[in-house]
Amino acid sequence: MSKRVAIVLITLVLIIGALVGYRIMVNKEKSTEGKSGAGTSESKVYGMIVHGKPFSDFLSLTGAIEPNEVVSLRSEISGIAEELNFSEGGQVADGQVLVRINDGELRAQLAQAKTQNILSAENERRAKLLLEKEAISQEEYDVASAVYRTSQSQMQLIDAQLRKSVIRAPFSGTIGLRNISKGSYITPTTDIAQLVNLSKVKLQFSVPEKYANKVKIGSLVRFTVQEIREEFTARVYAIEPIVESATRTLSVRALADNGSSKLIPGTFANVIFPLETIENGLLVPAEALIPIQNGKKIFVKKNGKAAEVLVETGGRTDAEVLILKGIQDGDTILTSGVMSLRDGSPVSVTLR
Repeated sequence: MSKRVAIVLITLVLIIGALVGYRIMVNKEKSTEGKSGAGTSESKVYGMIVHGKPFSDFLSLTGAIEPNEVVSLRSEISGIAEELNFSEGGQVADGQVLVRINDGELRAQLAQAKTQNILSAENERRAKLLLEKEAISQEEYDVASAVYRTSQSQMQLIDAQLRKSVIRAPFSGTIGLRNISKGSYITPTTDIAQLVNLSKVKLQFSVPEKYANKVKIGSLVRFTVQEIREEFTARVYAIEPIVESATRTLSVRALADNGSSKLIPGTFANVIFPLETIENGLLVPAEALIPIQNGKKIFVKKNGKAAEVLVETGGRTDAEVLILKGIQDGDTILTSGVMSLRDGSPVSVTLR
């Protein structure tokens, strides 16, 4: 290769190297300018200053209305229903006679037993006198005495059967629809009607096991039913001692007044179960929370920049969430336009 050719090649290599170096330097300067420009531009976001305010946490549950007392009226003996002393859907008082069953045969048996009792009583009296005179043995007197006591027991048995021929109301309440008519032959398996006490109603509902320790005897709960705008209250009076293994819930019963008879047993109820009341709860809009792998975070404004803060949440309302840890009263919370922010990004906040 001649010297002249070598010089030409070296010159071309130098020229190409200079061009490449120049291009690299220009790109680096543009990149630096871009980063510098990005660092100085502010993101426009909305925010709010959070202040403590009262917050009542609660659970929304479903429940059912049950009667305070309910019983299916049945007879203890079989027979013909001679009297029906109630009207369907009517009110009855405690102890009121509702049904009378034909007791003619039982009364005849009682009269026979009474006659036998009188005779056995006289025999026992005579046997006692003879025993005192040693005219009869102790064994003969014991037989007469046993016959007398047996006749007394027979009278008591028939008298108990007679009392069963009268069906009385075990408590005051409302009679439902009857299933028999006057003259019907009824047995202990015959459902005559239902008797329901509606002066009070029971509210049956279940609480998730997570909140089982929040349930206390005597605590008040609120509830509503369909088609009635009025809100009712009930007081917890009984708690199941164990958590249901299948549903992992705790059964609770509360008692509510029903003097107006607006609440009908068997209907569903929307139960509002109070958990706790916080005097200075820090509530932020739900949109301000950003889910992350280890929990949730929000952005707050500090020194003109967005600061990322991990938070612990509690209860919530329809639009706000209670923050338990992570922020303080007076912090400026960034509420919208936060998805594109990074920790330390300059922000221009519009409060609302």
